Amino acid sequence: MRDTRYKFAGKMVLVMGLGRFGGGVDVAKFAANAGSKVIITDIADAEQLSDSLKQLEEFPDIEYHLGSHNAADFEQADIIIVNPAIAANNEFLKIAAENNKFITSAINIFFELCPATIIGITGANGKSTTAALTAHLLRSAKQITNYQLPITNYENVWLSGNISNEPLLGGIGQIGADDLVVLELSSFQLEQLAQIRKAPRVALLTNLTPNHLDRHGTFADYREAKENIFSFQELDVNCPAVSLFNAEDKFGAEWFEKYKGQSGRICIKFSADDVSQDICDVFPLPGRANLSNLAAAIAVAGYFGVEDETIKKCLPEFKALPHRLELVAQIDGVCWYNDSNATTPESAIAALESFEQPKIIIAGGYDKNLSFDELGKRIVQKAKAAILIGQTAKKIASSIHSANMSLRAKRSNLKSRNTRYEIRNTKIEFVNSLAEAVDLARRLAVSGDVVLLSPGCASYDMFDNFRERGREFVKLVQKISS
Repeated sequence: MRDTRYKFAGKMVLVMGLGRFGGGVDVAKFAANAGSKVIITDIADAEQLSDSLKQLEEFPDIEYHLGSHNAADFEQADIIIVNPAIAANNEFLKIAAENNKFITSAINIFFELCPATIIGITGANGKSTTAALTAHLLRSAKQITNYQLPITNYENVWLSGNISNEPLLGGIGQIGADDLVVLELSSFQLEQLAQIRKAPRVALLTNLTPNHLDRHGTFADYREAKENIFSFQELDVNCPAVSLFNAEDKFGAEWFEKYKGQSGRICIKFSADDVSQDICDVFPLPGRANLSNLAAAIAVAGYFGVEDETIKKCLPEFKALPHRLELVAQIDGVCWYNDSNATTPESAIAALESFEQPKIIIAGGYDKNLSFDELGKRIVQKAKAAILIGQTAKKIASSIHSANMSLRAKRSNLKSRNTRYEIRNTKIEFVNSLAEAVDLARRLAVSGDVVLLSPGCASYDMFDNFRERGREFVKLVQKISS
């Protein structure tokens, strides 16, 4: 087993940001098990962090400084491990830097210690499903037929990273050099990796649309953070970096042209149109967006030598991830879907386009300073009703009204009155809670409808995270069925 304690034994380690849903739990356990004196600092208090604190009860020697940060901690600690949610320009990190402290992160530690080949997957939407599909396909066949790889077989396929907060470091000692690791990587994690100029040897972009502008400020800065997954790949003609791009995405197509032809790099394009009909026929997830996710996973699996017949055999076993177009129940002919992980307008649009049936969408949440113009247009075209909640409810309603007026004006100006121009009289309703939203959807829905929780927004105005929001939705729907 690989010894992962050599940098941490006997050191004072400050974990900055435990997180209300356990973002710092894994790294705190890692440091404690490595023989460090561990201090955890977080601006949230013990009550807010109760779920995360319970996961650390087996480590009584961990010291907690909660409710605020203290400059003295950053002056005295040997190592500061920073939660991805904390910006690099944080005032306390500046104090640590001024005192020449070693500042790192869980993802940076993982890349320094992991002996396996890492497959990194990022994007604005679809990265969790793509990562899970990729791991599923790779686990289905362990024989590698690609002569350019340094291994001929792999023992295990690990799935971790940003996906459902799976622990990165908890099992690091069990990962072997002949294993494969599939990581979902956020823009925040890629910013941290850029600090040590590292990236996965195999890197994939699902798509790129504005997101997290409340943190990054501009779409250009967000794009730059995402591009780190390619710009810091190590180029080696004997073991090339592999870069995969979505041919249907504007930036994916541009970056393919930018990076193709570089010595020591293999560039691959994928598209939903690449998926053969016989594979489509056995794929259990709905919608073209999921087909694009599958195409991405097949592109990676194909590079590793997984054949189409193997893919066809294993695909029917794949289950939708929780909170991602997850069918919760069918009640009186109405299908209820939990798509709580749809935290961008584009992901909500993809959900609307996944079904032909009449749709009632529950949307709204925390405001990340994103535009809802296109979502408003698609709601007018695709939904019979929009039930709006949270901080962004009025913004989304305004986008629906504007889209309705614009589309009707365009239709009135059409020269041929025989031209079909679909516009629905979408019903707009405001509610104060998810419980009210579900109750109203129940009253509005008729047999054959789809009720879709696809917020198009983060959850932080009403819930700790999208998982809590999704679980609450599932519980409320299950009450109806009972």
